[in-house]
Amino acid sequence: MKPAIAILAGRTAFMHLHKHGLRAQDIAIIPAAAGGPKGLIFQKLDQWLFGQWLPSAPRERALIGASVGAWRMTAACHADPVAAFQRLGDLYCEQAYPPKPSARFVTDSVNEFLAAFIGGHEHEIASHPHHRLHLLMARGRRLLTAPRRRLTASAGFGMAVLGNLFARAQLANHLERVVVADQRDPAAWLRTRFDAFDTHFTPLGPDNLASALLASGTLPFVMEPVRSVPQAPVGTYWDGGLIDYHLALPYSRLASQPGGGLVLYPHFGPQIVPGWFDKSLPWRRASRGKNRDWLDNMILVAPSASFLQSLPRRRLPDRKDFHHYGQDNTRRVRDWKQAIGDGGRLRDDLAAFVEKPDLGIVRPL
Repeated sequence: MKPAIAILAGRTAFMHLHKHGLRAQDIAIIPAAAGGPKGLIFQKLDQWLFGQWLPSAPRERALIGASVGAWRMTAACHADPVAAFQRLGDLYCEQAYPPKPSARFVTDSVNEFLAAFIGGHEHEIASHPHHRLHLLMARGRRLLTAPRRRLTASAGFGMAVLGNLFARAQLANHLERVVVADQRDPAAWLRTRFDAFDTHFTPLGPDNLASALLASGTLPFVMEPVRSVPQAPVGTYWDGGLIDYHLALPYSRLASQPGGGLVLYPHFGPQIVPGWFDKSLPWRRASRGKNRDWLDNMILVAPSASFLQSLPRRRLPDRKDFHHYGQDNTRRVRDWKQAIGDGGRLRDDLAAFVEKPDLGIVRPL
């Protein structure tokens, strides 16, 4: 059987793998991308990573995510991460919506989802002994500062899309990054300015965890914007993936960290797309830009092409599946849960690589 995973590594990471292999003790950061149901494919891998492998070498680690990635990293911060990832997957799969649901309906449904996911666990998540959780949100500027009408928001996002088409830096005129972050982590690698976006840091706590998770996953027009996150700057918040879709961040600033400064990134594919509006811009990829050295200390693990062909519909679960399956939720849930089960092959292949590294399968990132 062909490998279920593809492994790509930056220059520093490849040299480290050649010398030491892949060791839990060297992992300092784990990013998690936005991408909706695509995140379900990593359930088995996540359960092994956070329930078995990483706890074998406890250390302080930064977990950073946007949208569904924020939800996955929150599951990792539970006292029982294996159960939390199972609950997250079950709740996500079991979502059901009527045809053309209102933004209010979707927002209420996601609020109920999050309450069932983290309710009663807020303190343990915010005070995990080793993990330092960072949740990414996007805060509106100009017309997106506090839009009260759909027309205003439409105009604001239209201008954001046009500006981003010209240059990613132009998107910073319309959106700014807000990080709800564990206060125990100085996160100098992230706090020192690295791109055009103004970045604000807000302390993570039990009181703002739910609203930060909601804001991080709030899709424009599909959901109502979040207008208040406790302790965060006053403003209007949307999905963190609008700015940080695949989290193209300056990870290499940690490359020389004592004790190992590697980034382990389970990701949906081999490409890192900086922002959500960059999806249709093939030249806008982190590995091709002027900041490609940011990925030098990254090990990216993605589903292989052959693995994708083995899945229902020959691709990862996707938000568009809600339209494809329509009201046949039974069939959608069946196919999504089959994909989750098949994702056990990703876990098994990565565990085998940890046990016996084969650098012949590692490609340059």
